[in-house]
Amino acid sequence: MKRTRSLIAALMLAALGGLSPAMAQDDPISGQVIQGWTLPDGRLVAGLDLQLKPGWKTYWRSPGDAGIPPQFDWSRARNVGSVAITWPTPHVFHQNGMRSIGYKDRVVIPLHIQPRSPGQPVRMRMQMDLGVCSEICVPYQLDFDTTLDAAAVKPVPTLAAALAQSPFSRREAGVVAATCALRPVAGGMEVTVRVQMPSSGGAEVAVIEPNIPDVWTSEAETTRSGGWITATAQMLHTAGHPFAVNRSAMRITVLGSQHAVDIQGCTAD
Repeated sequence: MKRTRSLIAALMLAALGGLSPAMAQDDPISGQVIQGWTLPDGRLVAGLDLQLKPGWKTYWRSPGDAGIPPQFDWSRARNVGSVAITWPTPHVFHQNGMRSIGYKDRVVIPLHIQPRSPGQPVRMRMQMDLGVCSEICVPYQLDFDTTLDAAAVKPVPTLAAALAQSPFSRREAGVVAATCALRPVAGGMEVTVRVQMPSSGGAEVAVIEPNIPDVWTSEAETTRSGGWITATAQMLHTAGHPFAVNRSAMRITVLGSQHAVDIQGCTAD
C-alpha cells in the first residue's frame, strides 16, 4: 500500500507538472537565489532560499513513501559545469498514519557550482519542480534566472548557517561500523543495514538510498539496541528488472532529534 501511494504521488506530479505556479493554491511557496562567494578552487557557493506559507511543507531529496522528490533542470544555465547540492537536515513529518521527510517555513539549500570557465559569470537559469503539501498536495514549479559573479570571497551568513545545518559526517558522528546484508525477495531485494554509532537523539529514523536508477526503496523499519541501529527496507525496480547493488554507493542517513548523520557506503555483514 505504501509503495502504491508513493507511485501515485509521483504520477500526479508528472501529469500536473505543466500547471503554472498561480494555480497552486495561491503561491504556497516562493524562492530566490542567494549570491554567495568564490572558493579558492574556483567553485561558486550560492543557495536557493525557499519560503513556505504557514501550514505548508515541501520535500527532501528522499521524501519517504508519502512525499514527492524535487527535480532540478539546469539545461538552460550558462557556464555551469557541475552542481553539488548540500541538503540541510530535514524534518520527519507524521500525518494520517504516513511519514514524509522535508521542510517547513523556510529552507536554504546551498549549491556548489563549478563553472565551465572559471572566473567568468555564471547565469543560473534553472527550474525546480517540487511538491508542496498542506491539507492537499500540489505540484509546483519555481523558475530562477540570476547571474552570479565571482567578486565576493567572504562567506554569506545565511548560506554559512545552512551549510552548518547539514548532517554530521561518519567521522563527526563517531560511526564505528556500517554493514548491509542483502536478501532476495519477490521482485527485488531486502536490505538490512546495521550501524554502530552513538545515539543521535530521540526516536531515530534511518533512510536508505541505494543510488540505483529506477529502483524504489521502501520506508525503513528502524530500531536501536544498545550502540547499534538496525534498519530494514525493500528495494524494487519500478519496471520489474533485476539489478545489482553496489554497497560502496549505498547512502544511509540517520535522523535524530539532536542531529543527523550521513553515512556513505557500507560493508558486507
